[in-house]
Amino acid sequence: MATQRLFFTQEYNTTVEFFWSPFLVESNSDNPWRHSIKDRIIKPESIKNNGDDWKGVDYLIFNTYIWWMNSGYMKVLRGSFDAEPVEYDEIERPIAYGRVVKRWAKWVDENVDSKFTSVYFMSMSPTHIKSSDWNNPDGILCANETLPMTNLSIPPPYIGTDYRALQMVADVIQSMKVPVNFINITAMSEYRKDAHTSVYTTRQGQLIIKEQQADPATYADCIHWCLPGLPDTWNELLYTQIISHS
Repeated sequence: MATQRLFFTQEYNTTVEFFWSPFLVESNSDNPWRHSIKDRIIKPESIKNNGDDWKGVDYLIFNTYIWWMNSGYMKVLRGSFDAEPVEYDEIERPIAYGRVVKRWAKWVDENVDSKFTSVYFMSMSPTHIKSSDWNNPDGILCANETLPMTNLSIPPPYIGTDYRALQMVADVIQSMKVPVNFINITAMSEYRKDAHTSVYTTRQGQLIIKEQQADPATYADCIHWCLPGLPDTWNELLYTQIISHS
């Protein structure tokens, strides 16, 4: 599978590569250009197709979350994606997520030499879909929000975050042979209902037009974030971790 983005800076002799693998393991959404698939299916034990591209680098930075949040269940492949028809089982999302994280951890332990490669795992990026979560029952998703939350009146996992997944990653990392730096961006991001792209965004590669912006219930994006914006703070945290371990 081809990488989606590759950036090289000659001044620092550094290559930054973004690899599209939304579930870390093999799935039917692995094509970086054609991945808008309604029925997402994963193959939890298969990581080789992706993992071969992760070897031999100085820094590996992982995350997987938002693509899991379509429903409370995940479709898990029984046989092959080439079979007709494709057969799968539906299992509870936390169970499927746990299987994938454990498979990822096994791959890291078997393929990463910590003398040469540092591994990082970024925690989940929350969503802000329900304005009632921040005591604004008349709001429409995150549209027209201009200030962060000052308090979280709804306990987790209701502010767009499934804390079971966060805890699962933290527990698995603790049991690994290869050290993994877990960077928790979740708590700080939950307050930032104002930081999403909202109606100032694209859909299927096309800019949202004025008529669509007037319909935030349909077009507001409360999953992705403005750039520059909150993700710059995540990068500062990552940069600090990398420098502190250099």
